[in-house]
Amino acid sequence: MAELNTGDEGGGKKGAKKVRSKKQNSKVDLTAMVDLAFLLITFFMLTTSLSKPQSMNLGLPDKEEDTTKEKPLKVDERRTMTIIMGKDNKLKWFMGLPSAPITQPKADVYGKEGLRKAILKYVAQVPQITGDKNKGLIVIIKPTIKSTYRNLVDVLDEMAICDVPTYAIVNELQPEEKTIANEMNK
Repeated sequence: MAELNTGDEGGGKKGAKKVRSKKQNSKVDLTAMVDLAFLLITFFMLTTSLSKPQSMNLGLPDKEEDTTKEKPLKVDERRTMTIIMGKDNKLKWFMGLPSAPITQPKADVYGKEGLRKAILKYVAQVPQITGDKNKGLIVIIKPTIKSTYRNLVDVLDEMAICDVPTYAIVNELQPEEKTIANEMNK
């Protein structure tokens, strides 16, 4: 049993002329408080929600699909932006398809004054060009072998911040894009 003893012995000093009645030590039983503390700790541990990991949803293709038969996709080149990432935080982007770009590849930086500004411009501009509000910007992200994982995450964050409706990560570079990547990786 848990108890609290006070050091008061009662009585007076030795040799004192007055006789005092002897007082008993006061005891406080702490068992109930300890039980209550453990019950509260257990309750709060079981009822709190732990922080959930934050992750980004990625749409991945089904494993059952036959990848040997590729179906050519027709994409409106006015809606397509291609981002090529190189080493040392270098980045180039252009509008249109790699075989026939509408704009020349532009070197840019990551962040709100670089890539985000360009993406936001085209996110607002593409529905006006196509005349359909349901058709938004399509971004093709192409990391090179020398680009870093952090840069890929930065680009994916920009897609979420700018509310880009459709984007894809593509591993292989077209011949036209290889020359751009080689310039960036020098």
